[in-house]
Amino acid sequence: MPKYSEQSLARLSTCHEDLRKIFYEVIKVMDVTILEGHRTQDLQQKAFAEGKSRAMWPMSKHNKYPSLAVDVVPYPIDWDDREQFFRMAGIVQGIAKQMDIEVNWGGDWSFFDGPHFELPKPHKAR
Repeated sequence: MPKYSEQSLARLSTCHEDLRKIFYEVIKVMDVTILEGHRTQDLQQKAFAEGKSRAMWPMSKHNKYPSLAVDVVPYPIDWDDREQFFRMAGIVQGIAKQMDIEVNWGGDWSFFDGPHFELPKPHKAR
């Protein structure tokens, strides 16, 4: 059975408890890597400058603490294999539905953000 690395667990620990609940179950079904949870102002501005985010600080759900967004990729990472991202999204959305947690996937947007999952409002974060 797959398990998270210490780095993935540290990143996931910066996320809202509902995201943690979902992804603690996802890893039991599919091997995934947590790329990012909470983003500091410097990291958000860098992501924006590199075109990896369309939001400037503090407008991203990654900027809340705990983070209302998480970036996750199937492992091993193959950025060209979109099928794996769709498979992962189905697993994530199915698990979230079973837990009665609403989650949005960035692959459903007008631009493809396959790693991105976020909680819709009204979730509490500081």
